[in-house]
Amino acid sequence: MIAETVCSAVSAAGLGIAIVTAYRKRYLAAVRIAAYSLVPIGLVMTGVVEWLADTAFSLTAWAGFGVLGLAWVLFMTTRAVERRRGGTRKERRAAARAADRPDTVAPAASAPTLGQGSRPASRQAPASRDDDFSDIEAILKKHGI
Repeated sequence: MIAETVCSAVSAAGLGIAIVTAYRKRYLAAVRIAAYSLVPIGLVMTGVVEWLADTAFSLTAWAGFGVLGLAWVLFMTTRAVERRRGGTRKERRAAARAADRPDTVAPAASAPTLGQGSRPASRQAPASRDDDFSDIEAILKKHGI
């Protein structure tokens, strides 16, 4: 009852401001203010305000929000633990089977990694301008560009 009265008062005040604004020959702004001031009374007439008031003062509704929050926390916790462990049980079993065979790659890997033996032992400083671009060309070829 109080919420409906407050919304009606806000709408009446907004329409009064819209009339004053229209009197000052700012019609576009007056129509916009009138539109905003009709929203609270429209919410009262549709029953949204009553539903919100019933929900806000209902112990059962707040308990429901608490249960939903607990469910969300549990879901996010299990997701974090799953990411830390490295995936689901099915993925861990596949990785364990793949580890038994040395010629295979991990399930999530796109290409085998290069070990320490494939790196050059020492790098020489580029002697000319053409040698500067050879490093860039090597990087582009490595990425398939």
